[in-house]
Amino acid sequence: MPIGEALRWLADQSPHALAVRDRQTSLTRAELVEAMERYADLLLAEGVRVDDLVTVRLPNTVEFVIACAAIWLVGATPQPLNSRLPLIEQRGVVERADARLVIGAKHDEFPGRRVVAASGVTGVSRYRGPARVARSWKAPTSSGSTGTPKIVLAGASARFDPSARVAAFIPREATQLVVAPLTHSAPFTYAMRGLMTGHSLVIEPRFDPRDTLRAIVREQITWVMLVPTMMHRMLRLPLEERATFDLTSLDSILHIGAPCSLHTKRGWIEWIGAERITEVYAGSESAGLTMIRGDEWLKRPGSVGRPIGGSQMRVVSTSTGAELSAGEVGLVQMRREGPDTYRYVGSESPVVDGWHTLGDLGKADSAGFLWILDRADDLIVRGGEKIAPITIEHALEAHPSVRSAVAFGEPDDDLGQRAVAIADIANAKVGATELMAWARGILGSSSPNEIRISAEPLRDDAGKVRRRTFTTGGRAI
Repeated sequence: MPIGEALRWLADQSPHALAVRDRQTSLTRAELVEAMERYADLLLAEGVRVDDLVTVRLPNTVEFVIACAAIWLVGATPQPLNSRLPLIEQRGVVERADARLVIGAKHDEFPGRRVVAASGVTGVSRYRGPARVARSWKAPTSSGSTGTPKIVLAGASARFDPSARVAAFIPREATQLVVAPLTHSAPFTYAMRGLMTGHSLVIEPRFDPRDTLRAIVREQITWVMLVPTMMHRMLRLPLEERATFDLTSLDSILHIGAPCSLHTKRGWIEWIGAERITEVYAGSESAGLTMIRGDEWLKRPGSVGRPIGGSQMRVVSTSTGAELSAGEVGLVQMRREGPDTYRYVGSESPVVDGWHTLGDLGKADSAGFLWILDRADDLIVRGGEKIAPITIEHALEAHPSVRSAVAFGEPDDDLGQRAVAIADIANAKVGATELMAWARGILGSSSPNEIRISAEPLRDDAGKVRRRTFTTGGRAI
């Protein structure tokens, strides 16, 4: 049924059940429907029509959920936009989307576009008519970690069965904690699909390790999606402090978004148990995905699992495109049964003979389990030696004083490239010399040429990093 009708159906079934809550506002399912219908009245007054893209540039709040629900109700498509992107990139996204309306912006930020400020304003009356249906249910952007963010228009229409399960690895019912930015593809998808099946959403404004653990305990959270950066930061809390948080309400966690280090994954398995941890490898495009349970991971450490949901994966040579044998490293390609799962708005998709790639290097074993090594474009070639930046980052992040790390290549007249790493140590007392010795103990000859120190976070709240923006001397321009 249309998503708007699915939300109405859920409200009819359990009107007083919690639909969504942030730190200021809490709505039952019935209250969410009323707010959705009032917001829909505002959208219609602004001229929003069926199949329009409506940019949503709101923080993690109840209003974000209301706005998206209203967009679906009037038959348009929500286009989440990360406000932390440079404004010039935000404008580029809005122009490519040809957005009918930008929600959560000032008039001078998007000249020539209709905007609605993030003020909680809704229509005077309620739209009580039937839910309309857009041809695409979402249009998030890619992370931009490998270049300008792309608008990924989903191939699936704005219809959903609220009595169905989203996926085998997603619980049918849950109290779901949302700590990653809803303007990113994976948090948006899992939160909204959860909402459509009756999940109660508890939204935090942003990720903080202690606040997240407090919210799990306070709200009796049963399911949460995390990224490895979040997992690492929570593990860095003193063991005696972590022991004070009762996580028994958690049925399971899902982690996604980036390769997870062996150190971090093992730490979480020891903390909550392998049976409560699921990992998924996928992209905003949903062109294919793999899954692995914690118990499977223990038998194949570092793997991101085998294809599920009608997906196929293969590894091909970066030079010839020929499919490689088990154990050989190459470009990971994927495809999925059925109609196209997406199209890019305003740019071409890198599809070859039906196979799509996220640009990742990896390998597979004879049983079909996949390992992801790093982005092909990020590989450091130092004097002929190929170094995956993520191996340096994971080695440094295993140090108890390192909150996060980023590695990248810099031009070098002699070697072609030299490997540079930046270590975010927050307020810890550790220097580059000690960290270099630590890295050499793990990486040997693959250690970085230089380590720089930072006290600022290097990744965003979704665990993403743009290595291309790091320059000699430190942070991005």
